Amino acid sequence: MATKEIVLTQEGYENLQAEYRNLIDVERPQVIEALQNARAMGDLSENADYDAARNKQAEIEGRITEIENILANAKIVAEGKTKAINISSVVTFEDLSDNTQLTVKIVSSIEADPISDPNNLKISNECPLGAALIGHKVGDEVTVKTTPSYKVRIIDFK
Repeated sequence: MATKEIVLTQEGYENLQAEYRNLIDVERPQVIEALQNARAMGDLSENADYDAARNKQAEIEGRITEIENILANAKIVAEGKTKAINISSVVTFEDLSDNTQLTVKIVSSIEADPISDPNNLKISNECPLGAALIGHKVGDEVTVKTTPSYKVRIIDFK
């Protein structure tokens, strides 16, 4: 069975590598120490600290495996000046329904984080807006297929 290629920006790839190193070098040893301390308390059948440490260990190991799979199948998109909007493009557009302007960076679905930093919105290339913008140029009016659909005009991208 062929594995699916995962598209990442260079920044996204580096962020995943940093998270992976933190999980391996910091969080995993901490949870192992917490497990050892909980075991030293005696009866494990009613030991909340032990149960919490085991749950945390499962979360960490699951995330490590997930990151390893992503990195093993990652394709890093080249950033730079292109003739049309692509993954890694920073796009400024005007919503024609209310004449508001917004700037977003188009990233892979793994990197998307549309709400954490209002000054650095990262949207997925697979979401309706991201998918609608891909392949277009400055001045294009694009219909975003949602319910209800709406139109945007591309002002700039880099």
